[in-house]
Amino acid sequence: MSTEASDSPTGPYETSQTQRLPGILGIVILLMAISPLVLLARSSASRNGNGTVELIWGRRGISEGRLQKPRAMAIDDNDHIYIVDMTARIQVFDREGNYLRGWQTPASQNGRPTGLTIDNDGNLLVADTHYYRMLVYTPEGELLNDRILGGELGNEPGKFGLVTDAIQDSKGNYYVAEYGEYDRIQKFTRDGEFLFQWGGHGDAPGDFVRPQNIAIDENDHLWVADACNHRIQVFDATGDEAVLLKMWGTEGNEPGQLKYPYDLVLDGTGHLYVCEFGNHRVQKFTLDGELVSLWGNTGREVGELHNPWALVQDSKGRFHVLDTYNHRVQRVRM
Repeated sequence: MSTEASDSPTGPYETSQTQRLPGILGIVILLMAISPLVLLARSSASRNGNGTVELIWGRRGISEGRLQKPRAMAIDDNDHIYIVDMTARIQVFDREGNYLRGWQTPASQNGRPTGLTIDNDGNLLVADTHYYRMLVYTPEGELLNDRILGGELGNEPGKFGLVTDAIQDSKGNYYVAEYGEYDRIQKFTRDGEFLFQWGGHGDAPGDFVRPQNIAIDENDHLWVADACNHRIQVFDATGDEAVLLKMWGTEGNEPGQLKYPYDLVLDGTGHLYVCEFGNHRVQKFTLDGELVSLWGNTGREVGELHNPWALVQDSKGRFHVLDTYNHRVQRVRM
């Protein structure tokens, strides 16, 4: 199995298209090139589907505060946004896009992390994908070596393939998702003791093909973005095994269909938001999979997306969408 995972679910992604500076937005970017890298997209000119863009921030680059193909995002209780990009930097911003701090992961020669989550203690869980492990950092960037899970390639309990995401339930148990040869989820105690695993490479109910992201609800049920199966699966893993509760989604680009769902957010009020890498959009569903609304389409203008990887919701109910191949973040009300 190759240690380097592709951003694109179907193979390496390359583009020769020169990024355009779209209209007024481009002028604003140029004017602000030597000032804070934040630009305001007024709602009167930024509607696309059922969302309103309030703010766009970020510019391509490798210097402090810039983004180079960002690929995962998390948000803490202070609305501080953590982003990892293809330089293996973790950078922290406030909800207005102002740079706060940053640090590098220990190694990146094999590849870069693809998942970030805030744990119960306010620390950052990092899916260090190509090093087969879960890292844990304090909000200030201190690596907690005694909390690391994994680090060795394999299919035995406690070993990992390509780790995509990690999350804690209300009791502190960890769930770690992985793909590649194994395509499974493993459950561990708070102290890192293996409990059980489920899944396997395939499209049968309960199997996965790249479980890219996990969210957890108030009942400790796990919602899994089964990316390359183009579906959502929900499990109750609070007992001695994982029980499949529901599964929905079909491949396609019509409203309500899915194409490479890479991230998902539960809003706590009966809705699930799904970020689609393949359809360049965010869709809002009921918890039973009925479409409520959608936002975004492919492009580089305000309200358009180019292979978005992730989204988070802040304390004011707004969504921050990681517009990966546009090297920026868009803040949207949906």
